[in-house]
Amino acid sequence: MITFFTYRPAAFFIALLMMMNALRCSSQAQTIRVGAKHFNEGYILSEMLSQILENSGYKADRKFNLGGTLVCYQALVNDEIDVYPEYTGTISEAILNLKGKISFDELEKRLEDDYNLEISGQYGFNNTYAFAVRKEFAAKNSIGKISDLVDHPEMKFGLTHEFLNREDGWKNLSKVYGLPQAPIGLEHGLAYNALKDGEIDLTDVYSTDGEIPKYNLTILEDDKNFFPKYFAVSFYKRDISDTLKNLFGKLSGMINESEMQMMNAEVLYNNKSFADVAHEFLVKKNLIKTASGDKTGGGMIAEVIPKLFRHLELTFISLLLAVILAVPFGVIIYIYSNFSKAILYIAGLLQTIPSIALLAFMIPIFGIGMFPAVVALFLYGLLPILRNTAAALMSVDPQLKEVASGIGLTTYQKLRYIELPLSLPTIIAGIRTAAVISIGTATLAAFIGAGGLGDFIVTGLALNSTGMILMGAIPAAVLAVLTELIFELIEKRLIPVHLKMVRNQN
Repeated sequence: MITFFTYRPAAFFIALLMMMNALRCSSQAQTIRVGAKHFNEGYILSEMLSQILENSGYKADRKFNLGGTLVCYQALVNDEIDVYPEYTGTISEAILNLKGKISFDELEKRLEDDYNLEISGQYGFNNTYAFAVRKEFAAKNSIGKISDLVDHPEMKFGLTHEFLNREDGWKNLSKVYGLPQAPIGLEHGLAYNALKDGEIDLTDVYSTDGEIPKYNLTILEDDKNFFPKYFAVSFYKRDISDTLKNLFGKLSGMINESEMQMMNAEVLYNNKSFADVAHEFLVKKNLIKTASGDKTGGGMIAEVIPKLFRHLELTFISLLLAVILAVPFGVIIYIYSNFSKAILYIAGLLQTIPSIALLAFMIPIFGIGMFPAVVALFLYGLLPILRNTAAALMSVDPQLKEVASGIGLTTYQKLRYIELPLSLPTIIAGIRTAAVISIGTATLAAFIGAGGLGDFIVTGLALNSTGMILMGAIPAAVLAVLTELIFELIEKRLIPVHLKMVRNQN
């Protein structure tokens, strides 16, 4: 029975991961890791950088779908990525927390002297934050600038989560303008539909968003000049080669606001891929040779299969490690009951931390990618397995324990031949619960560059594409159902017939 919880598979998979990591590291001499924040424009600009690198003989490792600003920044300083597109206002306000507006030259000098970081020349457009309302709503209520909002406390604001918490976002803007509204948090892509349907009256936007003309929105004037300039630049470490710096700077002065807005709209409404839109622009500007820009050929199934396998990899390894730790600890809790409350409280505390917060917490410690995602999923899987193991052993009939002691069985023998076999159905139920939790939570691993089916969901949210969201959600749901069926087969194989009969009678 106990051989089910063998340690050998864990050793095999850990060794396999180490070998894969070694192979990956050995091939990174010519590989440049390009990051991207999870919104439409970030994908396009990062794809441009990737294709410029590939056109110059480098291999681009696309670390797209990273979370917000601080996730990308932590990935850069922790050497998890080599470059990503960023905005000067975001660097000064949200990353460096500088007070007051500074010039581009001052920002460059501060980054180089104090942080050993560097930015390229400006791409050419200022993608500033702005407030947007429906055009007819603005006309009806005589709203043309942000200060007009003071007279409309009844308005429903739906603002992105990042904007709500940035230094150059709501908490300071509302003080400068004296705004009385209480906003709710929304994903950027979902906010446009909410605005269109009248569920909210105002949202924050980027001035180059392709949705602005599509939804016939009015941009409110920042009449107190609260927002800094958000010039797009390449953001990278100072100690990279001059050759790479020149490549990262190829977009400098090449993109204006209308061109960026048009490219955003091409992806959103003309069903073009980020790669194709980026490729067409780069060829038009003579920045690369004419080679195919679409890297995603092969159809939907070809896209889903690799991400499905990565999803399985994340969930299986984390679940296996959770089983290896939680089952023995459950036994220890049972034998040494004085420690049971403390251990269960700690496991329960881990379970109360929101998934995305736990993943973000892993970045400064473990960086981005698969390893921190596995650690987070492993921690989430501990509680159901640990609690079920301890509870199952504690609920074994005391009379059976007395009989076992009466016939001279040792503590180990009682555990092996009586208590664990009787507890096995409940232990497997805990593992089953942990497996389903891991499958669902693993979709959030995309926010830290771990891949999996969550890539489709995160990208779909950025594009407001229900179809793309379903490309990730449906396989994840099917995977959860298949997991349930697999555990039913495991129960049939491992649980003795007489225990099944007792359980069915109950």
